Amino acid sequence: MRIWRVPLRRDAYFDRIIVLMRIAIAQTDTTVGDLKGNAAKILDFAGRAAKAGAEIVVFPECSLTGYPAWDLWEDRSFVQANLRALKELAAKTGDTAILCGYIDFNPSKTGKRLQNCAALLHKGKVIASRAKTLLPTYDVFDEARYFESAPDNLPVPFKGRTLGITICEDLWNEGVPRKIYNQDPVNALVASGRLDVMINLSASPFFEGKAAVRKNMFSRRAKKSGVPFIYCNQAGGNDDLIFDGNSFALDAKGRTLAKAKSFEEDLVVIDTDAAPLPAHDDHAAPAEKEIFDALTAGIRDYMSKCGFKKAVLGLSGGIDSAVVCALAAQAVGPQNVIGVAMPSKYTSDESTRDAEILARNLGVQFHVLAIGETFGAFERTLSTVFAGLKPDAAEENIQARIRGTLLMALSNKFGALLLTTGNKSEIAVGYCTLYGDMCGGLAPLADLAKTKVYKLASYINSRFNSPIPLYTITRAPSAELRPGQTDQDELPPYETLDLILKAYIEEGKTPEEIAALGPSPELVAKMLNKIDANEFKRKQAAIGIKLTQKAFGIGRRMPVARGKHR
Repeated sequence: MRIWRVPLRRDAYFDRIIVLMRIAIAQTDTTVGDLKGNAAKILDFAGRAAKAGAEIVVFPECSLTGYPAWDLWEDRSFVQANLRALKELAAKTGDTAILCGYIDFNPSKTGKRLQNCAALLHKGKVIASRAKTLLPTYDVFDEARYFESAPDNLPVPFKGRTLGITICEDLWNEGVPRKIYNQDPVNALVASGRLDVMINLSASPFFEGKAAVRKNMFSRRAKKSGVPFIYCNQAGGNDDLIFDGNSFALDAKGRTLAKAKSFEEDLVVIDTDAAPLPAHDDHAAPAEKEIFDALTAGIRDYMSKCGFKKAVLGLSGGIDSAVVCALAAQAVGPQNVIGVAMPSKYTSDESTRDAEILARNLGVQFHVLAIGETFGAFERTLSTVFAGLKPDAAEENIQARIRGTLLMALSNKFGALLLTTGNKSEIAVGYCTLYGDMCGGLAPLADLAKTKVYKLASYINSRFNSPIPLYTITRAPSAELRPGQTDQDELPPYETLDLILKAYIEEGKTPEEIAALGPSPELVAKMLNKIDANEFKRKQAAIGIKLTQKAFGIGRRMPVARGKHR
């Protein structure tokens, strides 16, 4: 727990006393559906905040139910259980108030059945409740499916102060590229009269660079409104979504008073009674560090919340499997990671050597299961049917599927989660095999372009004494499913491919706009058609950890059966 001391002061610009309460920000990692565990965590953090003398401790959005709970919210018994848990939580609340997120039934007879709410608990009672006004329905969000928007949001009096209570999206309707809501709860609260502090309970999923975007936007809002802001964000991972934490407190001029850690739980107390600390270093983390921390948090939480203690993955000697193995070793400990090399007659000696060196450097378990004889048995079995036909993708895919079968056998036998190692570039254009290298329960690199995989590998080597062999990084990428094969036999250089993918998938550019960036119109059309044609594979892919503003998954919903329009 860290205490940031900020003095009472007069703000000359607004000509009034800025009164910050002693507020604790409890940046917690919630588990969806675990009402008992989430409530216990709230009580634990509240107790620590109380010992620090906090008057109120703020928790993230849906901190009782976990976020996002999706259609679990439609289970009436679950909603009723969360209300009982809230009542029990309130009964245990003392002089330090708890402001936490929960789900409630809509009191109106019209509209959606539920509301996304925040409750203020104090001395055994729920003394106030406010519902979320702005309900996002873009990208990974679909809150209007479940919740009814609050008809109003009035300030909340507490211990002689006035609180403005908002929930996540309620702060995101100013300073954005395009406003999508006709109302703004923040402006309405400010206009209602003097506020001592604006508090936001949030479950804001991570994408690269979002922490800086969020911080700058809210700083401008605080400065414009002339009200201090307390922002409490969820930390940790739930399925494909990672929550980066990075909670903070801002003064009425938008300056940072305190900042919580990234990608982990934290408790920060803003103390108004003592001298200020030196200015806080508020620089954003380097991109590769941010991605590394996000992916390790995603692997760790997915495994722990799904009940897995071990992970297994294939080690090809290539860059992708090396990076995933390093991430897994950091996330759950090398003793809990099983790496498997599965060489065929096309696998180079250097590939198996690098796989073994990587495993030894990381300290993970390592096995070699050669697939030559197994592949030969498949060839003999199919020889009559395939007679007179040249080897092609059918034989290549058999090798990938043999490996997938072996890895799934190890997963079943040892209760280990199988991690797939494909990256976003490959998944985008279908350079992957269904029921082969796509086998697994979690795809850590599914939203990371190939060029960024190389950058992440360099970061890992710089941070952890070079566990990834140099040849793994410098060699030409290859699936090694036929003699002399390289990725660029079928794909453009990854720098070009990734430029096209980012422009199309993440930025929504037209083919003409993409071609203006450098690639030929013919290459752009070819790659976009590949992306469209391989939607059926992505529909069957493992859950991927979201790292960008547009990942493959629930945030990008494309039809499989479709006609060509280009």
